[in-house]
Amino acid sequence: MTDVENTSQFESTATGGMPADVMLRVENLVKEFPINRGIFLKRKVGAVQAVSDITFEIKRGETLGLVGESGCGKSTTARSILRLLEPTSGDVWFQSETDDEGEPTEAINIATANKDTLREMRREMQIVFQDPYASLNPRMTVAGIISEPLLVHGMGNQQERIERVKELLKVVGLSPEHANRYPHEFSGGQRQRIGIARALALNPKMIVLDEPVSALDVSIQAQVLNLLDDLQSELGLTYLFIAHDLSVVRHISDRVGVMYLGRMVELADRDALYDEPMHPYTHALLSAVPIPDPELERNRQRVILEGDIPSPANPPPGCRFHTRCPIAQAPGICSEVVPEFREMTPDHFVACHFPEVKKLF
Repeated sequence: MTDVENTSQFESTATGGMPADVMLRVENLVKEFPINRGIFLKRKVGAVQAVSDITFEIKRGETLGLVGESGCGKSTTARSILRLLEPTSGDVWFQSETDDEGEPTEAINIATANKDTLREMRREMQIVFQDPYASLNPRMTVAGIISEPLLVHGMGNQQERIERVKELLKVVGLSPEHANRYPHEFSGGQRQRIGIARALALNPKMIVLDEPVSALDVSIQAQVLNLLDDLQSELGLTYLFIAHDLSVVRHISDRVGVMYLGRMVELADRDALYDEPMHPYTHALLSAVPIPDPELERNRQRVILEGDIPSPANPPPGCRFHTRCPIAQAPGICSEVVPEFREMTPDHFVACHFPEVKKLF
């Protein structure tokens, strides 16, 4: 079996530096979870390859959507970027500031940063979690939840923190009178607004949104998405938006990355990916999105994937999608060679041996 390494989209940050318009660059990120056996679970017998050698970047002020089936590694990628999970290998370069002339300052490698540096970076990068019912401490008031980041970082006195909480509640569309209530007194959409307010408390440059609307009703989803749009415009925020609903991703994202079984298989501008997808897995995902026009819905061609997703503890050789791909050559190049993640058209990257598949669907 011959492996082709995932070719970087750009020069190494360590040598080439980061352009001023790039805020986050992820290079060859890997996250594995060991599988242990034995009486005391000390003997490693394998590993779950949750994230396998992925590379991408996020520009200032943009929203990068990350999509894929459940279990493909989206949330693990996000948590590894923030060092909520320790990456197995790879680099995560973060560049929050530019100088007076617009030139980038020195980027920091979050993957290898020490505790003091990482603590400072927490002020620049925040996360909104998927489940608004589990992500808020039920024993704390809303004021305590939102002000906790300020308290941890020693920002302001008690009165200043109280005023900041009231300000943030107004920003996310809640009343300052809600500050002394507890999470169980709010609906799911209101709780997610509280989570967003907490993420905004430290004035971060970038927010990771880990499926922030998937647990909400459709009507409430629209309200929260509009709020996120407004906040990005007003505060100049950069988002990494993780979801499995492709309609939601198209609404909010500037560029979209598609993951399958721990690998990035396609990355492109939103319109290019939805109108001219190159990877057969992307075709399959898009064919499952309902179309509101009944005539188009009846006549369009669907891509039906057979079989189940392989286990990340024992991924197939070559292209990981070849066991379900409708055009795979197996045995052949698809089952033997890892496809290179390459740029097929400007800013459109795909990991497929046959990217001309778009002509076949």
